[in-house]
Amino acid sequence: MKASLIERNSANPILQTTDVKPSAEGLKVIGVFNPGACLFNDEIILLARVAEACQQESGWVKIPIIKLDDGHPRLEILTWQENGRHKIDKSDPRKYLIDGKMYLTSVSHLRLVRSKDGVHFTVDPEPFISPVTSAEIYGIEDVRITRINDSYYLTYTAVSGEGHGVVLASSKDFTTIERHGMIFPPQNKDVCLFPEKIQNKYIALHRPLGDTFGKPSIWYAESPDLLHWGNHSCLMRPGDNEWEQEKIGAGPQPIKTPDGWLLLYHGCGHNSIYSLFLCLLDLNDPRKILKRGNFPILTPEDKWETNGFFPNVVFSNGWVLIPDGTVKIYYGAADNSICLAEATLDNLLKHIG
Repeated sequence: MKASLIERNSANPILQTTDVKPSAEGLKVIGVFNPGACLFNDEIILLARVAEACQQESGWVKIPIIKLDDGHPRLEILTWQENGRHKIDKSDPRKYLIDGKMYLTSVSHLRLVRSKDGVHFTVDPEPFISPVTSAEIYGIEDVRITRINDSYYLTYTAVSGEGHGVVLASSKDFTTIERHGMIFPPQNKDVCLFPEKIQNKYIALHRPLGDTFGKPSIWYAESPDLLHWGNHSCLMRPGDNEWEQEKIGAGPQPIKTPDGWLLLYHGCGHNSIYSLFLCLLDLNDPRKILKRGNFPILTPEDKWETNGFFPNVVFSNGWVLIPDGTVKIYYGAADNSICLAEATLDNLLKHIG
C-alpha cells in the first residue's frame, strides 16, 4: 500500500472505550468501533457500535442479554459458575458456548458521536438506538447510513438466538427515529443502500450466510419501496488471494463518480485478518463489475489494529466524501476502537485502474 494512496490520521485511534460512558450499571464498554458515517448540516455524524460486557467475578461467567417484559426491553445478566456442572467453551472472546448453546459475550447498541473537523468527536451520553425487539435481544451492530432525498436510512444488523438479520430505520434530524422493521431475515448482514434509485428501483447490497457450498459473498437486490426486496443475485465472491479468501462483505453506501459506483468492501483472509478493498460498479446496472482492486487499500499494521479485542482487523461501514474531494474512511480497529484514514477520490479511483 503506497503512502500516497491513503493516509492514517496521526490522532488515531480517534475514539476509544475510555471515551464512552456505559449505558447501564454493571456493564463496561469493551469496544467502540465499526461506525456508520455521514455529513449532516455542518457536522460529521458517526453512529458507533458500542459493545458492553459484564463486570466479571472470579469463578463466574456473566453474559448480558436483553429481555422483553410485555414488549418492554430490560437488561438481564445471565450467570454460570465456571468450574461447576456447566460445560463452558471460552475459546472465542466474542462468543461463549455454554452447555451447547451460543451466547455473545457482549451486547451492542448504537451511540451518536459528532464532530466539526472529522477528527475530534463528542460522544452522546445515552444510546441512540438500543435493542427493543425479540430480533435484537443479543444486540444491534454495524450500521450503514445512506441519505436518500431528505432522509437518512440506517441499515443495521440485529442479533438474536435466530441469528443475524438486517433492520431498516430512518431519521431526518438524528433526534427522532422511525423503525421500519426487518428487511433481510437471518442469516444476513452487511447491507448497504445506494443513495438514489437506479432504473426506478432502490438497490441494496447484502451478505447472506454462506454454507458448505459457497463462501459468504456480496449479493445484489432490488426494491420498489425499500421494504420488499427481490431479484437477488450474487454480485461478487471472495477472491483467490490471501486477503479475502474466506469471506467478503459490503461496506458503506457506494459513492457515485463519473466512472461508476465506487464500493468499499471488507475481506477476511488467512488467519482471519480483515482488510479493505475497492471495486467499481456500472452506473446504470450495478450488477456489472467494471473494475476490482487486486490489492487491499488498508490492512492491519498499527498496534491498535493488530492488537485488541479481536486482533488484526480493519473494518469499515462508514465513509464521507468532503466537497474538496477528500474521502474520510472511518474504520473499526481490532473490534476495539475507531480510526480514521483519508484519501482523495481521484487516488482511490486510480488504485483500481
